[in-house]
Amino acid sequence: MQTINLPSFLRRTLKAYALKAHIREIGCELQRIGRSRNWLLKANFEQIQGIIAFIEAEDEASWHWLAKLLRSQYKQLNHSALLTIAHRIPQVTVAKLVTQTDCTLAQARKIIDELEGLD
Repeated sequence: MQTINLPSFLRRTLKAYALKAHIREIGCELQRIGRSRNWLLKANFEQIQGIIAFIEAEDEASWHWLAKLLRSQYKQLNHSALLTIAHRIPQVTVAKLVTQTDCTLAQARKIIDELEGLD
């Protein structure tokens, strides 16, 4: 599970009720930080991908900042998280891993080598 800070979530987002409902339907935890305007999102990689896909499918321009923020979280995936994701992808290749996680080629090759026992 990753914890992602969502600064000024309600102020930046129109139709926030619909977005919050979908995020919670996916199984993510969304909570306000005290009395501030900031929110916390707790989600795993697949849930984050689901949120991004939902935002891109909808025609709400005020939600795109969230998709951009969530995509930037891919770059912060550590080695063990990438390994876990690669285990879940059937017939994983370097190209599939790079496109789905937005990791570097070097990281993807290292993960594939570990999965194949070549490290």
